[in-house]
Amino acid sequence: MDDTEAITALAALAQPTRLTTFRLLVASEPDGIAAGELARRVEVPQNTMSAHLAVLSRAGLVTAERQSRSILYRADLDRFRAVMLHLVNDCCGGHPEICIPLVDKLTPCCPEKVAPDDRPAR
Repeated sequence: MDDTEAITALAALAQPTRLTTFRLLVASEPDGIAAGELARRVEVPQNTMSAHLAVLSRAGLVTAERQSRSILYRADLDRFRAVMLHLVNDCCGGHPEICIPLVDKLTPCCPEKVAPDDRPAR
């Protein structure tokens, strides 16, 4: 992760509708939410939601998967974690122990589900 990628991700989240959308997607992991349902929950038109999802997608913060006639969106938690860790990479003036509580908060709170073929489920 470089500064440009981090700035792009942070800029994508620096808008109320996109931040709300991303938080909904995080809360819905690992199932994801269809674009139309996101629009309904955030109370914006579907074309507006599509534009916001495109910004989040270009920033690498969401992934999309077609399921029949819907597109299912998921938060890319690994990418988000990388952005946050990039911000604290040179933390605390050479005393990383000061940042341990912050880094601990960035670790997954839920056990990872394992698919039958031993790959993490999405």
